[in-house]
Amino acid sequence: MSETIQEIKDKIEKTLRAELPEQISEEWLMETFGSGGIKSAKGLDGLLAPTRELVKQGGKRWRPVFMILCAMMASKKDADIQNAFALSPLLEFVHTASLIHDDIEDRADERRGKPCAYITYGLDTALNAGAWLYFKAAACVNKLKMDSEKKIACHELYQMELRRLHLGQAMDIAWHREPGFFPSVEEYKQMVQFKTGTLSCMAARLGFLAAGQSKEMIEKAGLVAAGIGMGFQVLDDVQNLTSGNPGKKRGDDIIEGKKSLPVLLHVQERPCDKEKIAALFERAAKEGIQSPAVEEAISLLESSGSIKKAFDFGKEAASQKALELTSLLEDNGSGAKQMILDLFNKIQR
Repeated sequence: MSETIQEIKDKIEKTLRAELPEQISEEWLMETFGSGGIKSAKGLDGLLAPTRELVKQGGKRWRPVFMILCAMMASKKDADIQNAFALSPLLEFVHTASLIHDDIEDRADERRGKPCAYITYGLDTALNAGAWLYFKAAACVNKLKMDSEKKIACHELYQMELRRLHLGQAMDIAWHREPGFFPSVEEYKQMVQFKTGTLSCMAARLGFLAAGQSKEMIEKAGLVAAGIGMGFQVLDDVQNLTSGNPGKKRGDDIIEGKKSLPVLLHVQERPCDKEKIAALFERAAKEGIQSPAVEEAISLLESSGSIKKAFDFGKEAASQKALELTSLLEDNGSGAKQMILDLFNKIQR
């Protein structure tokens, strides 16, 4: 199988759209809810509209792309690659569900340039739809063309990574609720390994699992890939403080009081600034994104070079772990190894 990243993305989009269709079929209802019939279209719309809209708005899709490339690197069998494509919702729907809930927890205004789901559809609908999408994601495993043992392994892997993801989120929430508390850099790395690294870990493991690799190799690939996810999160946090993330406003992490790596590197070097940063966080949270405290906090972080240091760390982590991952297996001529390296090189810019 020899495809470009764009061709892989197009196939992933087709798979995702089919799982959250505009036109509901009896087959889809049976696959999703089982027998018994659905009496109210309004209930369905409350699940599908918020989730489908956010998926349609796009995103980098690097997680499912990464999974497909891992499968391609580990197998040249078309059936294995097709199973990997079928697993795309397991990654992207989890990511989408977490965004819906993140925006509620962070009291965010925008996501991907549009009002957040809880603002558009209401808090109750958004909460329920996001939770449903976690469960809907796993339904794709039932349609895989593989033996029952591998399907069970997919479910077990998925459940473990979801538990880890929520632990990472719980750590992050606890930290930004206390403006004056600053975790260590090592504690931060552990949190990110759970919150963000878990999905890149799951992507590699699912790709290797679909390709029929051994349990030992699947585990090894996941541990390496978690480091890629950590690097990606650091780079994302840096972007928030520089150009701003797509569809969001520069510095909204300051509003949330987020203890990102640039912040922690700064207080590690200048512990005397802890109280000042905590005060800026509190002021920004009260006054909103237009508060002068946002730019003041960013300027303070820039003055120590911590934003640049975090960028270098994230770039190094992503590139080195990607190289380590591609070294786990012999080259099978699929071109997947180079595409993995190219994928994370592009993300780092």
